Amino acid sequence: MGFSINAAIFQGTEILREAGIAEARREAGSLLAHVLGRDRSFVIMHADDLLTSEQTQTFRSFTARRAKGEPLQYIVGHQEFFKLDFQVTLDVLIPRPETEIIVETALELLKNESEPFFADVGTGSGCIAITLLHGLAEGRGIATDVSAAALRVARLNAERHGVSNRLRLIESDYFSAVDRRRRFSLIASNPPYIAEAEWETLPREVRDHEPRSALVSGPDGLADIRCLLDEAPSFLRSHGYFVFEIGFNQSASVYRMIERDTWDLLGIRSDLRGIPRTVVLRKK
Repeated sequence: MGFSINAAIFQGTEILREAGIAEARREAGSLLAHVLGRDRSFVIMHADDLLTSEQTQTFRSFTARRAKGEPLQYIVGHQEFFKLDFQVTLDVLIPRPETEIIVETALELLKNESEPFFADVGTGSGCIAITLLHGLAEGRGIATDVSAAALRVARLNAERHGVSNRLRLIESDYFSAVDRRRRFSLIASNPPYIAEAEWETLPREVRDHEPRSALVSGPDGLADIRCLLDEAPSFLRSHGYFVFEIGFNQSASVYRMIERDTWDLLGIRSDLRGIPRTVVLRKK
C-alpha cells in the first residue's frame, strides 16, 4: 500500500518539529503542495490520496532540506510579495512583508505623476521595481544590482509579470554604471543594513542560506545607507523622493545622518510590529 497525503504530512510535521521549525505542519503542507503541483487546499481535501514513490521521495528530500534550515522559499523557488509571485534563488534575498512598505509609499508619492521614472538600487529579485511598474501603468524604471546572478532572477521575474519593456536592468554598484544625466522622480532601495558583528547571531535560515552581501553593511550596518544618502541627490530631480528601508534600532542613527540642507524628512514609517522601517525623504 502506498503512502497517503495525510501520512506524509504527519511524518513531515514530526521531522520539522523535532528540527525546531516553527509552524511545522503548515510548512510540511506547503512542501507537499509544491511536490504535487497543487495548492494547500487540495492537500487538505485529498488527505487519503496516495502518493507515487517518486512524490514520496521528493517530499522526504525537501523535508530533510527544510529540517537543516534551508528556507522554504528557496526549496519551492518562489515567494509572494505585494500579491505577486516572485521567483527566488540563493542568489537573491527572500522578499519580506516589511519591504512592501517601500512599495506602498512609492505608489502614494507617484500616483499623480503622468510618467513617473524611478530607480530601484540593489534590486535583488526585482520585487520592488516590478511591483511598482505593476501599479504604475505609465511608469518606467531602472533597477541596479552588483550581482549579475541576481539580475538574471530579476529579468525572469520582469518577463513573468509583463513589465520587462518598461524596466532596464543594470549591473552596477550603487549608481556607478548609471548615466549621470539621469534624473529620477523617486529612488527606492532595500539596502544591506546588518552590522558585521550581528551576522553570527542571525537565524540559521538567514545566516547559512541568504546572500551575505545583500544583508551585511560594515561594522555598524550603515555603510550602504551612508553611500546612498550621499549619492542619491545627484540622480533625483528637484523635489524627487528617496524611500529606503532601515533595520531594527537604526532610526535614531539614520535621523542624525540626514543632511538637512539636502533633504526634507517626510517621515519614518513603522512596520506591523511597530519597528521604524521605511525612511521617506524629499530632495530640496
